[in-house]
Amino acid sequence: MTSDLDCDLAIIGGGLAGGLIALAFAALRPEVRLLLVEQGERPGGNHLWSFFDGDVASADRWLIDPLVAHRWPQGHAVYFPGHRRDLATPYNSVTTVQLAVALERQLGDRLLTCATADAVDPRAIHLIDGRTIRAQAVIDARGAGDLSALRCGWQKFVGHAIRCDDPHGINRPVIMDATVDQIDGYRFVYLLPWDDRTLFIEDTYYSDTPDLDVPALDARIAAYAQAKGWHGEVVHREQGVLPVVHGGDFERYWPKDDPVARAGVRAGLFQPMTGYSLPDAVRFALWLANQPLDGLPAATRAYAKAHWRRGGYYRLLGRMLFGAAMPDQRWRIFARFYRLRPDLIQRFYAGRSTIADRIRILCGRPPVPIRDAMRTLWNPPA
Repeated sequence: MTSDLDCDLAIIGGGLAGGLIALAFAALRPEVRLLLVEQGERPGGNHLWSFFDGDVASADRWLIDPLVAHRWPQGHAVYFPGHRRDLATPYNSVTTVQLAVALERQLGDRLLTCATADAVDPRAIHLIDGRTIRAQAVIDARGAGDLSALRCGWQKFVGHAIRCDDPHGINRPVIMDATVDQIDGYRFVYLLPWDDRTLFIEDTYYSDTPDLDVPALDARIAAYAQAKGWHGEVVHREQGVLPVVHGGDFERYWPKDDPVARAGVRAGLFQPMTGYSLPDAVRFALWLANQPLDGLPAATRAYAKAHWRRGGYYRLLGRMLFGAAMPDQRWRIFARFYRLRPDLIQRFYAGRSTIADRIRILCGRPPVPIRDAMRTLWNPPA
């Protein structure tokens, strides 16, 4: 007997990767009966995803633009000790709310929430409540896989959106304010002016450990805001830990004998040096929408393995950051990087650095001791 949960394509995980796949199929292949399965009450979780204009190809913007809640055409800024710079590249932010609204509107009853998987196989999702979803193809987009297979540093953060009593005076995003005290690795504050009185303040660390002391970061955000003269009510909070991958074994992360197709971070589809996944999530969703449903496990694994190979240069930079630079001196690597050409910086964040870019990033006077850098490259940390 056919169940009303049976479908052609079942996507498990309603975050950014799974959500974009569902939206791409809804737009490009409406004949495919899909089901998006999310364990939370609404898809998306509690996240803010941001990207530069150059991170997503113009031809692909139609997929992500409806989800953009905030856009800054005037560009963005970075602050380092003795060096501040404005860059003209526009910046955008996608919110959980925008993603959830789009998925609810486009999918209707093809969005299944409050549904937790007990087991997943290539053609079925078995839920803990006893129901089974049968599909021609299943794709797993439930966040990270086995990170023990990878060598990682960590980008970890806590963010507060503050509704200020008075205008805050920030007229563009500040991607990195590294003039703050360097604690637990490379620390910077990230600022997004949502309107003239609402400011998102995120305290971020490139750290050796994934431990996140939320109360301590809450206090540092409050102290930073007070020092700037910003007073008001916290109207939104979020936190997270992203892997900054500088080595590891793709074959262990996604074993050949795993028969289930993957997407997003679970497939290793993110920029290794930054941990950001939105550009890859857009590219992958649109690629996937053009693939036959038969054979998705092998096709998605081949796609992810090719992405892993292309990421080798960024993992090398990560080894230098975490292995050669003293934690309180890591800011110097980013300060030097942000003196380079804007187009080079843009291609780096998009994960599309040219050969000339790669040479330029590494040439010149190194911001870390050359002996430590060479030792790290020849003997990467465990």
